[in-house]
Amino acid sequence: MAQEMTIDYATKRAEELRVQLNRWSREYYVEDQPTVEDSVYDKHYAELVAIEANYPELITVDSPTQRVGGGVLAGFEKVTHDIPLYSLNDVFDKEELFAFDQRVQKAIGHPVDYCCELKIDGLSVSLRYENGLFVRGATRGDGTVGENITENVKTVRSVPLRLNEPISIEVRGECFMPKRSFVELNQKREAAGHDVFANPRNAAAGSLRQLDSKIAAKRNLDTFLYTVADFGPMEAKTQYEALQELAKLGFHTNHEAQLCHSIEEVWTYIEKFHDQRIDLPYEIDGIVVKVNDFSLQDQLGFTVKAPRWATAYKFPPEEVETVIETIEWTVGRTGVVTPTAVMTPVRVAGTTVSRASLHNGDYIKMKDIRLHDTVLIYKAGDIIPEVARVIEDKRPKDSEPYPLPTHCPECESELVHLDGEVALRCINPKCPAQMKEGLNHFVSRNAMNIEGLGPRVLEQMYDKKLVADVADLYKLTEEELLTLDKIKEKAANNILTAIANSKGNSVERLIFGLGIRHVGAKAAKILAEHFGNLEAISQSDFESIIALDSMGTIIADSIVTYFSNEEVHELMDELKAAGVNFDYKGIRLEQLAEVESPFKDKTVVLTGKLTQFTREEAKATIENLGGKVTGSVSKKTDIVVAGEEAGSKLTKAESLGIEIWTEEKMAEALAQSHPVETEN
Repeated sequence: MAQEMTIDYATKRAEELRVQLNRWSREYYVEDQPTVEDSVYDKHYAELVAIEANYPELITVDSPTQRVGGGVLAGFEKVTHDIPLYSLNDVFDKEELFAFDQRVQKAIGHPVDYCCELKIDGLSVSLRYENGLFVRGATRGDGTVGENITENVKTVRSVPLRLNEPISIEVRGECFMPKRSFVELNQKREAAGHDVFANPRNAAAGSLRQLDSKIAAKRNLDTFLYTVADFGPMEAKTQYEALQELAKLGFHTNHEAQLCHSIEEVWTYIEKFHDQRIDLPYEIDGIVVKVNDFSLQDQLGFTVKAPRWATAYKFPPEEVETVIETIEWTVGRTGVVTPTAVMTPVRVAGTTVSRASLHNGDYIKMKDIRLHDTVLIYKAGDIIPEVARVIEDKRPKDSEPYPLPTHCPECESELVHLDGEVALRCINPKCPAQMKEGLNHFVSRNAMNIEGLGPRVLEQMYDKKLVADVADLYKLTEEELLTLDKIKEKAANNILTAIANSKGNSVERLIFGLGIRHVGAKAAKILAEHFGNLEAISQSDFESIIALDSMGTIIADSIVTYFSNEEVHELMDELKAAGVNFDYKGIRLEQLAEVESPFKDKTVVLTGKLTQFTREEAKATIENLGGKVTGSVSKKTDIVVAGEEAGSKLTKAESLGIEIWTEEKMAEALAQSHPVETEN
């Protein structure tokens, strides 16, 4: 900060920065909807720090430099941290990092070892254990008072509910969302017309702050624990030893931590992960550097907000300039119309990027994105191309705000905003784009599972007017299929056979395939199991549906609305006339008592390559006999069926003493069980 700055200007500027930074901080920590990139916040924060360093009298109690993190949401019980959660001071280049080392050496009197850890981009959490049992989970909050998120933390599978030793301890770490889960979550939210999360960190925070823990459970969160607040009987003398002890207790720790014997080694570690972070399955935004020896940490102590023995090196954001050439709008199966920026191709984080989702009209308005704008783009979670901001200085002089579409790009129907949605939606049930996407969904593996009907084949069928809806698939002839490109006699016969076989599917596949809004595969099976057939479901009322397990008001309302449509019943008549099965072929709850099977009420894991069954066939048959098939081995597993080349699941089952079957034994047991018809 220049020395010539007057006290009047410094006073005014500090107040402006405090207001701005506090607003950005609330958007980031409390609302989980940041409006600026981290680099923008960091720049303004550094300016305020510099002003307060020159004019200490300007420091106020509400200054962002005097607090840690964000506030407490009103919907959660407050938790007072007996031991405060401190944040770390940041450094942004090699010079600042080496200056940190010099301060440490000056205070200690000699060089020190450092423990380097990846800076996970998630939400800080504090976990309390009493006699080895998990009793409380809390967020950082403002560092002194956080939010009680115990029930949500219990849904995170990497958090042990019981430690390997019966000790009392408080540990801290980061709860985060893996990149793959982040992509899947945003795809689902976008398809449903909801706001998407800006990055994995905000997705994790939004998930942990759900008042309904069932929602948090679906978000596939993970944790890395790295700090011991209250050691209890732990004997670690260094940070590196503490990480090893945490792992032994059953905590998920990050194995990329490294002990460095000089600041030069620290810099080598930073350079390594700056280059490799794109390949990690989770997002990091820097490296945490800690004096390794706990006795030296105690000697160095703390400032008012941060430890003197640690710092966080922040990676510079990889942002690249490009130009938005046009904006394309596409229509999904549910009618949501989604904008995509088509840009001049540029290389970002290891790949060439020419397209980026703009999510919805509100997103375009918020960032004021216009045609031919020069923009900075980055990869959210190092995966998804996103527009960071517009470079307004490079905007063409004749630029005008981008006009949002008013009509569907496919069918020209007027677009609407449904209540509570940010997305534009086409509500024309005959919209060609929706019809094509609906056909793709209907034939997909988890729906009717009709092999040979890929998107290109279905598009040809629709464009040639061979099919207008899913019922028309059952009217196709060999002659019609042979008119399609690259479809010969053998392929045509295979398609017709697959279509014919699909008629015998258990009805939950049909329910899912119809694409009823908010009704996924699990909900479809619950409906089929309870009501028994499609006619009964179509005649059910709101109250009878919402009474079922896992059925909320949104799903119940969607089902009732769907079957109130006269065209739906016409479609059902056509499907029934074509011979499509409307009945549930599994065992219904009232029939379960009659089932005679070794799989009844058992939890089964299938591993290795099966030769007599497909994995789907085996799973469906066991479940229809009252069993439960899961994907992982645990103490609750009753039977592990080991096919050829069975690997780690078999090894774990052997170590736990779980009963292990060959595929032949499973086949014999299925043959001797109460006969139940299985879905194809």
